[in-house]
Amino acid sequence: MNFFHDCKTTEEVRKRFQELAMEHHPDHGGSTEMMQEINRQYTEASARASQGSYETEEEAEHDRQMSEEYRKVIEAIITIEGITIEIVGNWIWVTGNTYPVRLRLKEAGLKFAGKKKAWYFRSEEYASSGSKMTLDEIRAKYGSQSVHQTYRKELK
Repeated sequence: MNFFHDCKTTEEVRKRFQELAMEHHPDHGGSTEMMQEINRQYTEASARASQGSYETEEEAEHDRQMSEEYRKVIEAIITIEGITIEIVGNWIWVTGNTYPVRLRLKEAGLKFAGKKKAWYFRSEEYASSGSKMTLDEIRAKYGSQSVHQTYRKELK
């Protein structure tokens, strides 16, 4: 079964992966074998989707590595209840009832932004010296896609 056959862009591949992770993750009754197959296909689909949109293979490989990095973080936290996961620009932001699961978030590679009262993940490439913008201002500037809320609706 090809889970990503109709995905043309890296964004479509990422979105489809998030849907499949919520449906087939072992924490939701899926099997480890199925999730491993989805992970394998995700890596291949990301590579295919990124081909042609870069001038060099080096740039395409960089995108594949970043996709994998973000996929691993989302997969590690997507089953945590009581949190909201958002993709905002090139960052992952996590809000909600995070205190009880703070160690799990930290293990997944997220850091806490005290002024924003939210956890975040971003590739080293997108490191900043700290923004004075609020999280709402960042959402307004870069747009926001809620990962967790979308998949909870699909599970019902």
